[in-house]
Amino acid sequence: MEKKEKVPHINVDYFEDLTGDISSSASAQVADIGKRIQDLRKQKGLSLEELSQMTGFEVDLLSRIEQSQVQPQLGTVIKLSKALDSAFGRLVSGVGDRMYSITRKGDRKIVSRSTSAQGSKPAYTYHSLAPEVKGRHMEALIVQLEAASEPEVSIHEGEEFIYVLDGIVTLTIGEDRFELEPGDSAYYLSTTAHHVAAKQGRATIVAVIYEG
Repeated sequence: MEKKEKVPHINVDYFEDLTGDISSSASAQVADIGKRIQDLRKQKGLSLEELSQMTGFEVDLLSRIEQSQVQPQLGTVIKLSKALDSAFGRLVSGVGDRMYSITRKGDRKIVSRSTSAQGSKPAYTYHSLAPEVKGRHMEALIVQLEAASEPEVSIHEGEEFIYVLDGIVTLTIGEDRFELEPGDSAYYLSTTAHHVAAKQGRATIVAVIYEG
């Protein structure tokens, strides 16, 4: 009797085409989030010390973010966007000017990289899938996660949905820890302490973040 080859429940080749190698193009297209944060802070007439008091982030960290020595993680950007009365998407991928967005695979232009607070280790690389929409309250991203030796837990306003495309993802929500495989998904409130990373090597997810 002929043995049937096991067919995966998702088309792996399709997802390889979808995600591509995000890291390879990141260095040429890193979104200058630090400059946007600095511009907004100065427009509001705030000092680094005042922004530090509003967010709880150290002055040194804020200064390094503005100088692009540290690329902030998404939870950090959300807290800064709240303090600066700015839309989260404006800091991540700029101001949109359209009522809708159709993003072709070859047209993704916004790429950024987040690092640990020390700025020495990459945490994940991502790009926005709908940066052109004006006044958006959700941010849809393809994120390439790295394994985390020193997890940095995130707590901020909003809600998050993630869907695993490839690799094994570790998700910590409060005291609970999960391992998610391709095809698995999770939805959680961002006000609960959480952390997402690759179990080992790299993993790729689609993430939808609602800033609340």
